Amino acid sequence: MDRLPEAVWRDRLARHVERLNPFVADRLERMSRREKHPVRDFLFQYYSFRPAHLLRWTPGPDTIVENARPADLEWIEFTPTHGGLFLPAASFPAHRRSFVRWALGYLEGIAARPPVYGCFGLHEWAMVYRAEQVRHERTPLRLSPAAIADVVESEELCCTHFDAYRFFTPAAVPRNQYELTRDVTDQFDQRGCIHVTMDLYRYTYKLAPWVTGELIADAFLLAWQARELDMRASPYDLAEYGFEPIPIETAAGKEDYVRQQRELAAAAVPIRLRLIEEYRKVSRAIVAPQRNDSR
Repeated sequence: MDRLPEAVWRDRLARHVERLNPFVADRLERMSRREKHPVRDFLFQYYSFRPAHLLRWTPGPDTIVENARPADLEWIEFTPTHGGLFLPAASFPAHRRSFVRWALGYLEGIAARPPVYGCFGLHEWAMVYRAEQVRHERTPLRLSPAAIADVVESEELCCTHFDAYRFFTPAAVPRNQYELTRDVTDQFDQRGCIHVTMDLYRYTYKLAPWVTGELIADAFLLAWQARELDMRASPYDLAEYGFEPIPIETAAGKEDYVRQQRELAAAAVPIRLRLIEEYRKVSRAIVAPQRNDSR
């Protein structure tokens, strides 16, 4: 059992808020103006972690936070003990334990599976391919519908991520190399995919507060970079928002996309390994009582 002196955890909490508050403040300010942003809104809309929760720091489980009070951490799961607050790994809710086991296997599988590159971010193109109405209807396209169709039809769609594939237009679905469903997510997801990199954020906050605030922040910031790459490689014209396009319809654009895709995948590796360790810690703790009870 570790102990965190008050000066240490207060410094970590302050650094956590300092890292993430600009993103949260920007989101809340835009919401107050009812202003939409095709890039910045995604992590707050698609993922279910609230802005206020993102600012909450946690040391993770099995650490006594010395002299801390409930108002300091804002996580009701922490309980008073030995002059501070404490969160046992074994206290992870029973109704969510099957998810921990599944997610651990999912993350370990991705870590072991080789990355695949070469999709060129065409999932966003497939989402507007021969569509009567596009998803980001207030954001102009930088190519005509006919030109977008030409790009899609000249390439082989090889998306492996169901949560991107499910937004393909009906015309684009049969053009994909794989027929994806939710049930085969753990078989097709691979670490070269920028959506898998983004989803590290989801699997991190799903464990909160049984995971460190630093890991949540790291995963969020990496997902932020992945979303920018995602949309810069899309057929949308984001000049109004200050984003230069990555023209994946050209050879140079494809090369640039793959380079950045590889960089993101490499940056995700240590975050994923840390997250796997956090899941293993909780998994060991929630299995141990079952073994003891069966003796």
